[in-house]
Amino acid sequence: MTPLIKQASDHSLLVSFGEGISVEHHRNVRKLTQLLLSDKPTSVRNLHPGYNSLLISFDPREVAPENLESDIRSLLGRLGTVALPEERHVEIPVVYGGASGPDLHDVASHNRMSGKDVVRIHTSSEYLVYFLGFSPGFPYMGGMSEQIATPRLPIPRTSVPAGSVAIAGNQTGIYPVSSPGGWRIIGRTPLRLFDVKLDRPSLLNMGDLVRFRKITPEEFDRIKEL
Repeated sequence: MTPLIKQASDHSLLVSFGEGISVEHHRNVRKLTQLLLSDKPTSVRNLHPGYNSLLISFDPREVAPENLESDIRSLLGRLGTVALPEERHVEIPVVYGGASGPDLHDVASHNRMSGKDVVRIHTSSEYLVYFLGFSPGFPYMGGMSEQIATPRLPIPRTSVPAGSVAIAGNQTGIYPVSSPGGWRIIGRTPLRLFDVKLDRPSLLNMGDLVRFRKITPEEFDRIKEL
């Protein structure tokens, strides 16, 4: 499929590679992002990757949209030459249910299974981090089984604890900082997802492969203290 480029605003272009959550589309998003980061026009201000698209913000005082589009089309012709780095595998320890996962029962009830089955299914898959968004370091991950897919809460919570592992539709993610949110919380990790003081502030990044591991509350406390 030929990528679609359209003007999203007076200072942004949207490059779409298709629809839905797709590994193939994601690889193209990563490749174009990598090309732009390595050879970014001075007019480009920001890059916002999504599941199947890349939003490119630019300074309209420096470049006309049609000229930037021409540059992007040239880069699209080079996608086949881009070698993506090897995926990084990351394990995320999680304590499921109870106060750490207040929506585990609802996810189980929605899918007509037990909470243990939800945990078993959630920990049996490997998840691809498609992009970060919503808040700094929040990973949007695909690869979750449709067996435990669950709609968002009808009314979002005003505060979700940092480290909360949650489900929304067929996605799973982790809240890196305390914030409002409407995803179904099934557990919590003691790991810190985002630390602005580090050279690499986000624990997870686009292209990482993630597995969740069930731990006890005692293990949670022990890891939290490290």
